[in-house]
Amino acid sequence: MKKITIISILGLFLATIVTSSGLAQTSEEIVAKMIKAQGGKAVLEKIEDMTLTGMLEIVSIGVSGSMTMYRKEPNKARMDMELMGMVMTQAYDGENAWGVDPSTGSIQDMPEDQAKEFKRMAMGNEAILHPEKFGITFTPKGKETIEGKDYILVEQAYDDGHKETLYLDSETYLLYKTKSMSANMAGMQVDTESFVSDYKEVNGLMVWHSMRIVQEGEEAMVMTFTEVSINTGLEDSLFKKEE
Repeated sequence: MKKITIISILGLFLATIVTSSGLAQTSEEIVAKMIKAQGGKAVLEKIEDMTLTGMLEIVSIGVSGSMTMYRKEPNKARMDMELMGMVMTQAYDGENAWGVDPSTGSIQDMPEDQAKEFKRMAMGNEAILHPEKFGITFTPKGKETIEGKDYILVEQAYDDGHKETLYLDSETYLLYKTKSMSANMAGMQVDTESFVSDYKEVNGLMVWHSMRIVQEGEEAMVMTFTEVSINTGLEDSLFKKEE
């Protein structure tokens, strides 16, 4: 089976805590509104960890299976997928990024460029509450109408040069779509759009439960979460490289 990267999946998951609205807003106003849309500062500050369980369909190769995504503040992330009888794990423990090759079962450190991307995408709520600490900036980019509905466009830029365009619902201020360059299964950088939907409130936090990923105009992946748990006491050892 071809190797499957989940970096773009995690990155898109982390990008969902972003909202905005209005005309000629400052970056500070955008950040304040995105925090409010997700449940507010008090809610985000109380989140210590999150576990999301569901199904993943990789449309581009015609396979599907189960997945569990773990996050722990401020910068730990892990995803386990079971596809075609094989289990794949990728994780970042706050210092090191590693993964399990599904075809051999071997545990390996991620290549430097991949680890750099994974580290950025493992940033937690602290990066939303205090983006200046991480060199993250938000820049309004006007509006766009899609199927008769207006969306606010905001560019989210990281200190490593990576940029994402966020499409925000002009009425609810929740994320509708993210557009960026990300890696496909062959490791090539391609134009990627993610569409998130089915928002539900979990412990005061608005969380999307469905995501559709399109790469170079073709549907690549579909994720559906059936269970989301917050503050279950995830141990740091869950994210450490397995020996």
